[in-house]
Amino acid sequence: MSSDSQLDAPDAFMLQLFRTEVETQVALLNDGLLALEREPHTTTGLTTLMRAAHSIKGAARVVHLAAAEQVAHALEDCFVAAQSGTVHFTGKHIEGLLRGVDMLLRLAPASQPGETPAQAPQSAEIEALLSTLAEIVTPTVAPSPPVLPPPVTLEPSRFPEPGSKDRVLRVTAEHLHQLLGLAGESLVASRWLPPYIESLRHVKKSQMALSEMLDTLWDSLQGLPLPAHVATYMQAAQRQVTACRQTLAERLSELELFGHRADTLADRLYRAALASHMRPFEDGVQGFPRMVRDLARQLDKQVQLEILGRVTAVDRDILERLEAPLSHLLRNAVVHGIETPAERLAAGKVATGTIRLEARHQDGMLAISVTDDGCGADVAQLRQRIVTQQLASAEVAQALSDAEVIEFLFLPAFSTATMVTELAGRGVGLDVVRSMAQTVGGSVHTRTVPGQGMGFYLQLPLTLSVVRALLAEIGGEPYAFPLARLDRVLLVPHTDVAVYEDSQYVTVDDEPVRLVAAHEVLDVQPGSTQEETLAIIVLSDRYDRYGLVVERFLDETDLVVHPLDARLGKIPDISAAALLEDGSPVLIIDVEDMVRSAATLLSGRPWRMQRAAVQATASSRKRVLVVDDSLTVRTGQRQLLEQQGYAVEVAGDGMEGWNAVRLGHYDLVITDVDMPRLDGFELVRRIKHDVHLQHLPVILVSYKGRPEDRQRGIAVGAQAYFSKSDVHEPVFLQTVMALVAKP
Repeated sequence: MSSDSQLDAPDAFMLQLFRTEVETQVALLNDGLLALEREPHTTTGLTTLMRAAHSIKGAARVVHLAAAEQVAHALEDCFVAAQSGTVHFTGKHIEGLLRGVDMLLRLAPASQPGETPAQAPQSAEIEALLSTLAEIVTPTVAPSPPVLPPPVTLEPSRFPEPGSKDRVLRVTAEHLHQLLGLAGESLVASRWLPPYIESLRHVKKSQMALSEMLDTLWDSLQGLPLPAHVATYMQAAQRQVTACRQTLAERLSELELFGHRADTLADRLYRAALASHMRPFEDGVQGFPRMVRDLARQLDKQVQLEILGRVTAVDRDILERLEAPLSHLLRNAVVHGIETPAERLAAGKVATGTIRLEARHQDGMLAISVTDDGCGADVAQLRQRIVTQQLASAEVAQALSDAEVIEFLFLPAFSTATMVTELAGRGVGLDVVRSMAQTVGGSVHTRTVPGQGMGFYLQLPLTLSVVRALLAEIGGEPYAFPLARLDRVLLVPHTDVAVYEDSQYVTVDDEPVRLVAAHEVLDVQPGSTQEETLAIIVLSDRYDRYGLVVERFLDETDLVVHPLDARLGKIPDISAAALLEDGSPVLIIDVEDMVRSAATLLSGRPWRMQRAAVQATASSRKRVLVVDDSLTVRTGQRQLLEQQGYAVEVAGDGMEGWNAVRLGHYDLVITDVDMPRLDGFELVRRIKHDVHLQHLPVILVSYKGRPEDRQRGIAVGAQAYFSKSDVHEPVFLQTVMALVAKP
């Protein structure tokens, strides 16, 4: 290859920049086109649409993506024609323009290395789209060239829009975590100075006392016959003490000023680093208006999505986790909540339903709500579904309050859909919403008014980078418990502990809570304690509640979270680490893990979730591990398998899955292929090369259905390979049944 051609070929970094540019501009195009669809006669947004298409066209030219350049150019021509008044967009036109916007995303490369790209469009599909866009523009009218910004020029780290106020840089999440961690360490280091300064103040007081003692001694010696050299030494000592006292006072004053400045600077640095870790809420919800619009059109409904609090700052890690739960809530609102225009008019409502998505800071938390003015939840129907799905008997269901009935919506596998369709009843329930909230230390609740609407309300921490924690001593060492995940903290006299069948209990809120020693759960040596009371931390998940007995409570503090090295995998009962104010490290407890470990320790057998609907004992159920980095996919597979009677556990990536199969016992592993840290092929290879695991059957599930991928999966030792689209087919469950039945 010649040097010229090498210079012309875009590298992977340039293509990623192009993808970022496309995603940014496509958000503007979607918003603008949806606004035009609502108000077809307005022209205020056409300039923004034209500039967005023009920016993509210029960027595509830089990275030599001719098809993307052609589509962007065709869109630009349409917007120019509308600006000049030769074209007035109709609903059919908007539909074609939105197809063009979707095509731009499909033509852009994957945004991250190793990411599976969207299915590449065929040339015939592109030609058909270009023909559709050409029909929008009146062929007999040649629009005058618009006033365009200067040609897009490529800078090392961005695709800028000329005249933009802020320079946007591409920074990896890892670097942001490192920056925030260093800023947190700087803040911790600055807090070391005050106690040091305080110790110097004590030295200053001691020196003043020494000076006074010398003065007293000198006064008492006055009039006595003293050798000349003794008097000389005494006077020299007094002068030396005075000089030292003055120097110490000056240096102490300077150190106090330095300490104040260092503390202020470290605090400002930390706040600036924390701000860089935040993103506006709108960055994570840009695709929702288009999703709601397309879904409503498929259902012949009229739905308007209002997004409030677009500029609310949200931790970027939380924002990424919010996409799947919020998408599910919005789809539920459109499919189950908002009525058809005829039904709304018959009920005395306007034909168009409204869904409101709002984010705001409230009481030191991030509050997110999804509300609609639809039909609300039918509590009577929910009671019937609870009985039908054998989650409770008819008598128990009737005794439940309305609020308790609504809580069943968050149970795994609970669905109000009477049949599985593409739009509803897909086996992914509202438990994904609660699971996400609990994972980050938040909560979710709902309210409904029959006939008037329904709302879901999430309370989440402002950031995952800082956690308010209780420090407790276990095995002579401090451990941090996130306060948001603790039920209660108690000091209980030994006389209040009850014993029943070799187990110890205390009564909390009129209910017995079983006790377990924290050092036994963590498998560390017990520390010494002579307290007259037991220090107990009450922990719970959705199913179990335990009293964790620690040696003593130490303090309550804010900690800067430091993720553990990914090479360690998932460490049982530990989520992260932090530094205390004195610079010493402390481990942060994973509360959900701790509850599971406590249950395992007390029961003497592997922990399993228990539900009233489960009739068979846990020991008789086959255990399946589902490994997938997509929360939605692994939740869907888990619910599908649980409905067949299997005991299912999940892992979030290949490394977590590898740790799980080494520590637990499973009858089958079902794993994705494309995952971070450890892909599915390597996970299968490790299992088959382990003398203790080599007979464990494995099913590979992937979006890739190519013959070469199937051959590779079988070659590394997998017993079966399925496309994700085939998971709900009978042959998949038949394969699962056959594999777990093998001795």
